[in-house]
Amino acid sequence: MGKFIVIDGIDGSGKTTQFELCKKKLRDKTEFLELSFPTYEGGASAAVKMYLSGEITKTADGVNAYAAASFYAVDRYISFKRHWEQKFTAANLVLSCRYTTSNVIHQTPKLPEAEREKYIDWLYDYEFVKLGLPKPDSVIYLNMPVEASQILLSKRYNNDSVQKDIHENDISYLNECYDAALFAAKKLDWIIIDCAKKTDSGYIFLPEEEINKIIMREIEKVNHA
Repeated sequence: MGKFIVIDGIDGSGKTTQFELCKKKLRDKTEFLELSFPTYEGGASAAVKMYLSGEITKTADGVNAYAAASFYAVDRYISFKRHWEQKFTAANLVLSCRYTTSNVIHQTPKLPEAEREKYIDWLYDYEFVKLGLPKPDSVIYLNMPVEASQILLSKRYNNDSVQKDIHENDISYLNECYDAALFAAKKLDWIIIDCAKKTDSGYIFLPEEEINKIIMREIEKVNHA
């Protein structure tokens, strides 16, 4: 079995774009299994969709970290059992856009700082031990400051905030996610790729292709370690 690699980041960090670029390049090199979460397929992600659309609560912290984490974990578990459990063991490489790591990024900020490390330990035990989901060999974290990510999100939605989910619409919450993600990245030894730099005149964004070259180098390095 090949290595399991996850690409993740806060909302607007460009993870989906990079995932698609990686897929195009990898198709010329090797067979691989691609995954993306949430699945939004059938009923498995019903709770996730209700949560993100604001049907359960209008604010991100209206559902506590443990409950929200369970919504996403159930979606992953059902997808695993129904669609990719056997494929996973036979794959030369597994590449996923978001995974348990997204629960780390988006749910950890709901807790006091003193409880965050314990939550991450609980989450990894819950998903990888109790549920038996595969644990990634490596996580590539796209480090994008919230102020910069909002510029990209505005372009995505043509400045229409109505299209954003309850995570994307809460700047204070996203800033907490950013801080929590950097804490987790260091604790869990994620590969951090800096995607934007602040200057006196605004942000300088690392070109998508340059970011992708770095990601592909890391994938190659991890997969052949």
